[in-house]
Amino acid sequence: MGAIVTDLLYFAISIALVAAVGQALSRSGRAFLHEVFDGQDGAAQAARRLLVVAFYLLSLGFVALSAPSATQAARPGQALELLTGKAGVLLLVLGALHVTGTAVLARLRRGRSWTAAGGPAGGGPARAAAPSLPRPRVH
Repeated sequence: MGAIVTDLLYFAISIALVAAVGQALSRSGRAFLHEVFDGQDGAAQAARRLLVVAFYLLSLGFVALSAPSATQAARPGQALELLTGKAGVLLLVLGALHVTGTAVLARLRRGRSWTAAGGPAGGGPARAAAPSLPRPRVH
């Protein structure tokens, strides 16, 4: 297989994988962000779109940078080996980006519930409140 065919197959496989993971991130983020923004659909959808666009830009940028191949595949077996190696690296990067996106969503959710409970706005650890002493009863 020629280098052009190998690269075209890589692009087709990569774009399909990026689209599948991006859709999963978008669906999963909907519920998180809806809760974070107190049911304000407009703000939640805008934040979700921003996160998904960032995911797509990072993923497709990686696909574009990893596509050029100096290795010429002389046989179909070599082309398959090259494709699986590139697809494996892409899957690792997509997994890392997905975990990062999920962590961002979880942090937003945790930060929102923390401030709603009266904790610090930065989401840092709260100081333990001084124990209250029982009040003496007056008869």
